[in-house]
Amino acid sequence: MESTTTYDSSYSSKENYTKRIDKNYILYLSKKLGKGGFGQIYMGENLETNEKVAIKIELLKNNNHKRLIIEFEILKVLNDCDGFPKIYKFVQTSSKNLIIMELLGDSLEQLFNNYNRKFSIKTIFQIGYQMIQRIELLHSKGFIHRDMKPGNFLIGINNKSKIYLIDFGLSKKYLDNFNKHIAYREGKGLTGTAHYVSIFTHEGIEQSRRDDIEGIAYILIYFFKGKLPWQGIHAKKKKEKHKKIMDKKKSITPEILCDNLPNEILLLLKYARTLPFEERPDYNYLKSLILEGLKHLGLEFDNKFEWNID
Repeated sequence: MESTTTYDSSYSSKENYTKRIDKNYILYLSKKLGKGGFGQIYMGENLETNEKVAIKIELLKNNNHKRLIIEFEILKVLNDCDGFPKIYKFVQTSSKNLIIMELLGDSLEQLFNNYNRKFSIKTIFQIGYQMIQRIELLHSKGFIHRDMKPGNFLIGINNKSKIYLIDFGLSKKYLDNFNKHIAYREGKGLTGTAHYVSIFTHEGIEQSRRDDIEGIAYILIYFFKGKLPWQGIHAKKKKEKHKKIMDKKKSITPEILCDNLPNEILLLLKYARTLPFEERPDYNYLKSLILEGLKHLGLEFDNKFEWNID
């Protein structure tokens, strides 16, 4: 179950036509913000307040898994949490599910492209710090994300220094109702985006908190280098492509992968890869690595990025 979700705050300039969701909201069908395996995202508007919103739509076909219901339940738990989109309403019809939520800005992937695929070291470290904060909070609520990638982190519109974690269609509870950790299992299919999933995930091992951390490490390496060594691999079938990506990941040592990068990135990756399946990551240690990285380079942690200092 590989994710292909994209998110872009720009939209088509086609004729602006709308669809009424209910008495309070309209959907701008010409203003698509993103699309993915489990739904499409459009801009909408609250007719009472004139506030622009994002509306995620899932068409119900052939008794599919109704992932948007799962995402809504997770977002309800996160609704008052910093760095997660606020939800306003869930609408269900005979043919589709819709979540009406806070409108956010560009994704980190889009911003990376906007700045010629080069972020400053300071920006990358500060991105990493907020990513760890978001995943720590998500994990504290009993969920793992399972789809770490630059396209699933967006900046705010009013506060461009805040990075939001989105898209919980692949997320899963790792704790049951008795706070017991899910069981270790093998033979699982790949869930997530192949470029950023952990080696354990490639090997078919049930995901846990450690896999989200390894995904963050790959995102940071991607921002430092502009490309991961296994990006650009081609194959006729998806399963064959995933196998080639896994083999490439396993063949490159962390030291080679992080060559010429700050040592803290190497330590983060090695830490994630050696975590036991059920162990709680030491988030304070991971955040301290980021702060040490900035300190060693004489950089100030001030939440100023390329996109909010122009």
